[in-house]
Amino acid sequence: MTTLLVAEHDNKSLKDATAKALTAATALGAPVHVLVAGKGCRPAADAAAKLAGVEKVLIAESDALEHMLAEPAAALIVALAPAYGAIMAPATTTGKNCMPRVAALLDVMQVSEIIKVIAPDTFERPIYAGNAIQTVKSKDKIKVITVRTASFAPAAEGSTAAPVEAATVPADPATSSFVGEELSKSERPELTSAKIIVSGGRAMQSRENFAKYLEPVADKLGAAVGASRAAVDAGYAPNDWQVGQTGKVVAPELYVAVGISGAIQHLAGMKDSKVIVAINKDEDAPIFQVADYGLVADLYKALPELADELAKIKG
Repeated sequence: MTTLLVAEHDNKSLKDATAKALTAATALGAPVHVLVAGKGCRPAADAAAKLAGVEKVLIAESDALEHMLAEPAAALIVALAPAYGAIMAPATTTGKNCMPRVAALLDVMQVSEIIKVIAPDTFERPIYAGNAIQTVKSKDKIKVITVRTASFAPAAEGSTAAPVEAATVPADPATSSFVGEELSKSERPELTSAKIIVSGGRAMQSRENFAKYLEPVADKLGAAVGASRAAVDAGYAPNDWQVGQTGKVVAPELYVAVGISGAIQHLAGMKDSKVIVAINKDEDAPIFQVADYGLVADLYKALPELADELAKIKG
């Protein structure tokens, strides 16, 4: 049967997570329909229609769906579910909020954060903070799946655009309402889609040191800035910078870990990075066990030197 992929978007544009989840969806071997739910989200639907492997795009617009609250979004997905053999979504904040409710309403289990499709009913997913890989086989008639997008390459654009059709939106359950949001704004790349990430740990010691030592290096590399949970909990960095098991899972081309010891929870969020560089004055820090390149040095000396060398290259 056909697979329904729930798109990740901001109503204006399609997020990179959708293209990566689409790669996982096409691996099921069935036609893929993409659901774009929101308000004024036609641009995102048109972008989804251009991705290779998409047979059809369903667009659902209403006031209740503008912010993809779990209750109205789940009601929509469940209404569409009988026509599909699998329902997938990126394992983002939105996907993690909505898909468990969908699974519960359909009375099926959810297969969370898959990293590989073995067969249409068999998947691999990490457990124990990524220290073990579990193979899961689902016998449910409708598979409800979230995708760890760091494990999949984004789908390319196709030669022709798929048709875009309007979907019927069910009544709003009205069990929740949107109050407001505070979004951080930055000229740096988004953490989950950045090709280069420079992250700082507890050893940064203050928010001022992040700005003084870490951010100049990130800006010269055109990188996103990340942080360990210890740094976030200490108030050195905002929550949306957190990388790890309880933060964001990333897989950039280059990950620079500065003053990060390498706790298992942090490694779970970045160990799939293509190249890992660690800077730490403790030569026995666990981060060096996963690093491709390691520098045993005082970060307060190493970072200014690195920034100077990058400036020479840029110049």
